[in-house]
Amino acid sequence: MDLKDWYFTFNQQIAQTTMIEWLAVGFGVSEVFLAKKNNIWLYPIGIIAILLSMYLLVNVRLYAETLLNIYYLVMSVYGWMAWQKRGSIKMVEVSWTSKKEMKIAILISSVGFVILYLVLRHYTDSDVPFWDAFIASTAWAGMWLLARRKIENWIFLNISNLFAIPLLIHKKLPMFAVLTAILFIVAIFGFLEWKHILKKKQLELSI
Repeated sequence: MDLKDWYFTFNQQIAQTTMIEWLAVGFGVSEVFLAKKNNIWLYPIGIIAILLSMYLLVNVRLYAETLLNIYYLVMSVYGWMAWQKRGSIKMVEVSWTSKKEMKIAILISSVGFVILYLVLRHYTDSDVPFWDAFIASTAWAGMWLLARRKIENWIFLNISNLFAIPLLIHKKLPMFAVLTAILFIVAIFGFLEWKHILKKKQLELSI
């Protein structure tokens, strides 16, 4: 399929986008802006987006991404509770990933991929077990690094985002593809901003 065919197919899918998908994307975009403003409402809004997304992902048989969203859901509830008493929580500082941490991240993505692929391949009706497993397992590793505030989390997450975009178009979820493209761009700026934060901290320590 050439670029013209992709464009035509994408436009057709946009025209057929359901109200639930529009709502899921709307809440998802709102969550991103609330997170940027450091507003606690990002969590309840995000939870709504996650629940709507899970419903849509199950319907198109993207089971690994559904599991990924269950993780997002748990972390959103945890984050909501933590933010309400975050004054007593010591923040982890931004840093580069150590060799040991990188090995763990690669292990998470590799083992996660094998397990998810075998489960999807043999125990579900998924028609894209390889890509569904790859996208989810790479994101799991990225989220583990994100929780530890490691700069390389953005790289893992963007590898996941990069492959998720065409898969979502293939699954006729065009607005989810657009949202993922937005997240891809945000992750690039996140990587650059975190590098700047670390560089600034190192300069301050050297003075």
